[in-house]
Amino acid sequence: MSNQDTNTTIPVSRPLGERGLVVLGGGESGVGAAILGKQKGYSVFVSDKGSIAKKYKEVLVNNEIDYEENLHTESKILKADVVVKSPGIPDNIALVQKLIKKSIPVISEIEFAQRFTKATIIGITGSNGKTTTTLLLHHILKNGGLNVGVAGNIGASFAQQVAEQSYENYVLELSSFQLDGIKNFNSHIAILTNITPDHLDRYEYDFSKYIGSKFKITKNQTASDYLIYDADDEAINNWLKENKTSAKLVPFSLEKELEYGAYIKEHTIIIDINKDKIIMPTSTLSIKGKHNTKNAMAAAMAAQLLSVRKEFIKESLSNFEGAEHRLENVAKIDDVEYINDSKATNVNATFYALECMDKTIVWIAGGVDKGNDYNDLLPLVREKVKAIVCLGLDNDKIKNTFGNVVDIIVETAGAEEAVKVSHKLADRGEAVLLSPACASFDLFDNYEDRGRQFKKAVRSL
Repeated sequence: MSNQDTNTTIPVSRPLGERGLVVLGGGESGVGAAILGKQKGYSVFVSDKGSIAKKYKEVLVNNEIDYEENLHTESKILKADVVVKSPGIPDNIALVQKLIKKSIPVISEIEFAQRFTKATIIGITGSNGKTTTTLLLHHILKNGGLNVGVAGNIGASFAQQVAEQSYENYVLELSSFQLDGIKNFNSHIAILTNITPDHLDRYEYDFSKYIGSKFKITKNQTASDYLIYDADDEAINNWLKENKTSAKLVPFSLEKELEYGAYIKEHTIIIDINKDKIIMPTSTLSIKGKHNTKNAMAAAMAAQLLSVRKEFIKESLSNFEGAEHRLENVAKIDDVEYINDSKATNVNATFYALECMDKTIVWIAGGVDKGNDYNDLLPLVREKVKAIVCLGLDNDKIKNTFGNVVDIIVETAGAEEAVKVSHKLADRGEAVLLSPACASFDLFDNYEDRGRQFKKAVRSL
């Protein structure tokens, strides 16, 4: 049977022996884990219940790694010695429960990959800001002369980089789903940007379970490790009051002065965690908004703990260009700014986006609702938004929440239509903001696809 056929099973060329690795999911993290597993002498089998993208199939074939798609052959999978599970697969599905019942370890790709590297790990998690903080910290460390890779939710998988690179440091963006699959994984420096309700559909709509998932980033830390965290965040503070971590706590705050950590005083960032204090006006930061000031403080402290000189830190904070799909300026057309914030897949991220804007907004919102409560947005929407352009299959919740606040609410069925409608609604000096507050899977492959379709539509105006 050809590797390109659908419902493909590639026969296992040798039995899954005492070093049998099964990888569930043939995407970026799964294929990376398979490459690393094969390199380390495992007999590897990749199984995906859906179809595997052509580019990943080619990698598997070129590396002579056995795989199947559009099915899970349980008789093979249940013979594994270890299973690396894609973060997108929930723990409660029947196959995973059978593996657990048989005491077969089910771990995440980051857990598997760390077993084969002695690199220093900086792990970054949080409901919002983790991508920007990850890219910013990588930018600072690289400018500071460190040998550093960036992985996790960004770029090539951590496992593939461990297999093919020799970085001495890794900055990893870590989702709660990835952290759910760790046993011994540890970050020398962990950064917790914030915790607000997100992905509650995955956590039985129990916010405390989601909080616990985020704090797994510190569960294996020791007294020689560091936990950098937002000291203004209620959920984080409550957890720290009720639970113990062995790590040294390194707080940052916009609301209070700290004896140890990072804080704001008279529009100036002050970082005081060692003898070499960093003082930097917030106006010199290249990324704007209160949330980005926090991201900058977290990244700067991590860099300082890794002995990057403060001159490199300050320079990097002033010339960092930001993340794609996060408050990304796309174009200015007829004196209207078009801003791509497609990565805002929850209410808190959209709150930050609206808070940053100093213009009247035509707001493009909607998608797959993950249990959102839009009420926190009402004051900002009332103050700044003149029209809402819905971009989703089910927009009732948005219409019901904002119908009495915004005069114009229009439903659209795709990025091109949403942009054309927004173009008609926006007047000179205003802004069109794509900041959906929702996941993208109803109309798009993912938030990147949504953002790129938005940008393409803007540039076609």
